[in-house]
Amino acid sequence: MVIDAANRARLVEQARLAIKIGSQSFSAASKLFDETTRERAWLLYAWCRRADDIADNQDMGGPLGDQSSAEERLDLIRQLTSKALNGEPTGDPAFDALGVVAQECGLTEQMAEDVIAGFALDAKDWRPRTESDMLRYCYHVAGAVGVMMAVVMGVSPDDEETLDRACDLGLAFQLSNIARDIIEDDAAGRCYLPEMWLVEEDIEPGQHTKPHHRQELADMAARLVALVEKHEAAARVGAAKLPFRSRWAVLSAARIYGAIGRKVRARGTEAWNTRVYVSRWEKAWHGARAFLSAAINREKHPDAPITWGIRDFKIEDVRAA
Repeated sequence: MVIDAANRARLVEQARLAIKIGSQSFSAASKLFDETTRERAWLLYAWCRRADDIADNQDMGGPLGDQSSAEERLDLIRQLTSKALNGEPTGDPAFDALGVVAQECGLTEQMAEDVIAGFALDAKDWRPRTESDMLRYCYHVAGAVGVMMAVVMGVSPDDEETLDRACDLGLAFQLSNIARDIIEDDAAGRCYLPEMWLVEEDIEPGQHTKPHHRQELADMAARLVALVEKHEAAARVGAAKLPFRSRWAVLSAARIYGAIGRKVRARGTEAWNTRVYVSRWEKAWHGARAFLSAAINREKHPDAPITWGIRDFKIEDVRAA
């Protein structure tokens, strides 16, 4: 597929609108990239958003649609993704956007499949039994995106250490989302809290969002945020290797999403009375602090040694999971 300048500009503009509508936090952080990296980040986001929408039969992350025929939708995602990565036109701007950024940055089909595997877990109505299971889910729906984004920012696909830390950032993002969206997920028939956590809290199956379990829910949210901070700290170590503007953007996004989790924890049992969000002025404040951190570039190493990596989270064959 040959994309001339005009068609590339069209795809970039559509991708810019997708991220602006789909994620204000990511949109704000992406503005800190240099122009080339910013456009590529938008192109990658457009594919992630569109694939997620197809998988969940929704529009721009809105309410879930009819969840029947989930396997057919997954097949469609895989077919369009494969065509895009092979340089063929797909008829869908978001998948064509993936083809462009993959060609420019060297994204691979395996990287894309790791993300699609997360959609496959949801399609199977999969639930995590252990904390490790939950982290594997987080890898496939967010950590794997972090890996692709790192390559977009210029990290070599062979730089396993930096890609591991990019994975950490995605894990932190998704864990914050899980903490914030527990009630919303339950309303959609989904639960990403490990079954073993629920057992430890002595919560009856399917009853974790009931008012009489709100303290137990707050306790589990605090456990999630502790994991957020663990992986956020590890991600900061990897950010030190990025170019300044990419480092600034990554540290800004880490602070913004970390703030979501910390707000959930601070609210305790009232965390789900209203949706937790980070205001525009707070995003600006986090961006300013991230600028200083990026300029100094001496992030504190986590208290405990970093002994984990992508290998610990990846499900080799999600279709058999």
